[in-house]
Amino acid sequence: MTEVSVKEELLKRLEEKNDRMIEIRRYLHAHPELSFKEDKTAKYIQDFYKEKECDVRANVGGNGVVVTIDSGKPGKTIGIRADFDALPIDEETDLPFASQNPGVMHACGHDGHTAYMLILGETLIEMKDKLEGKVVILHQHAEEVPPGGAISMIADGALDGVDNVFGIHVMSEMESGKIFYRPGNVQTGRSYFKVTINGVGGHGSSPHKAKDAIVAASHFVVALQSVVSRALSPFDVGSITIGNFDGKGSFNVIKDKVTLEGDVRSMSDEAQATIEREVRAKLDGISAMFGVTYDLDYKNDYPVLYNDPETTDFGVNVLKNTDIPELTGVEMCEPQPPSEDFAYYAKERPSMFFYVGATPENGKAYPHHNPKFDIDEKSLMISAKAMGAIVVDYLKGSSK
Repeated sequence: MTEVSVKEELLKRLEEKNDRMIEIRRYLHAHPELSFKEDKTAKYIQDFYKEKECDVRANVGGNGVVVTIDSGKPGKTIGIRADFDALPIDEETDLPFASQNPGVMHACGHDGHTAYMLILGETLIEMKDKLEGKVVILHQHAEEVPPGGAISMIADGALDGVDNVFGIHVMSEMESGKIFYRPGNVQTGRSYFKVTINGVGGHGSSPHKAKDAIVAASHFVVALQSVVSRALSPFDVGSITIGNFDGKGSFNVIKDKVTLEGDVRSMSDEAQATIEREVRAKLDGISAMFGVTYDLDYKNDYPVLYNDPETTDFGVNVLKNTDIPELTGVEMCEPQPPSEDFAYYAKERPSMFFYVGATPENGKAYPHHNPKFDIDEKSLMISAKAMGAIVVDYLKGSSK
C-alpha cells in the first residue's frame, strides 16, 4: 500500500465514524467542566483509549492526558493538541444537548476539539502499522484560565521527544467549510495586572488632610491611554483595558485605598515588555504626584502565539493538496485578538496553529464565550481530516 493510499484510507475511515464523532461532541457539551476541575472529562478521555494499542499517561501537569501512538518503525514524532475545558457561563442555546451543569458551558468549541481528536486518535491507532514514527496526542486541560494547562504539561514532559506540534481551533465567526491560517505572530500575548493605590483616608470636608486614592487611581487610568499611542511603534499592536475599578465607598468619605485590574494584549514580545515598563513608570509618576503608594501584581500570562513559517508552509501545502470534499478553501487570515496557551508549545517546538470555520448552518454566528455560542458540526470532520492528513504526510518517509 502506497503512502497516498494510507491517507485515503484514513479519510475514509474517519467518514465512517462521523456519527460517533458528533455523538461524543454532544455528550461532552452536555457535561462541561471548568478549567483545572475537569476530572470527569479527563477520565472520559482515558477510558476512551482503554484496551487500545497505545500508551496513555494520565494526570500530566494536572488533568492532562498524553497518548502516544508508536508505529514501531523509526521516524519523527508529531504532537497534535486538543483542549477540553469549559467556561463559567450559563448556556442559552436551547440545544437538546445543552449543558446539564448550571453555570458551566462549552462556549469555545473545546468539546468539538476533543471529539474530533478522540476519533482521529482511534483511527490512527487502528492504522499505526502503516505509519512511521510516533504520534503524541496532547489532550490538554485548562486552556481558558491562566497559567493554563499547556505550561504544566510541558513541565511534566508532554513534549519529550516531540519534533513539531500542530493544533486546531474551530471558529464560529469564520466561514464554515474553510480553513484559515497565518504564519508568524498570529494571536496576541496576554498580561494581567492588579494594582492597589494606597492613600490616606479622610472626611470630604477636609480633603487637605487626606491623600485621595480615587483621584490618583483615576489619573492612572487616564495616563494609561497614552501608552499604546505614544510608547508603541505605529507598526506594532497593543491594548490596555481596565476591567475593574473598585472604589466603592460612602459619598462623603475620601477613600484610602482603590484596587484596579487590567488586561493587556500585544502582538510581539517587545510590545509586551514595553507596555509593562510603561505601566510601572506611570504608577511611579502617580505616586510622586499625589503622595500615594502602590502595590502591583503584574503577570505575563500567555506569550504571543508564533506560527513557525516553515512548519506552517508544510501544513498549508498538505491541506491544499489533499482531497477533502467538505473543505471549500484554505485561506490566509488576519491575526486573531484572543490569546491562546498553545503559544507555550510553539515556544518549545516549531508549530502550526490554524482555524476551521464553524459558522452554524442557520447563519447565526455568536462569538466565542457567548451564552448562545454554537458551531457547525461539519467542522469536526474537516478538523479530523485536516489533522489526519497532516499527520500522515508528516510521518511518511520521516525515517529517511
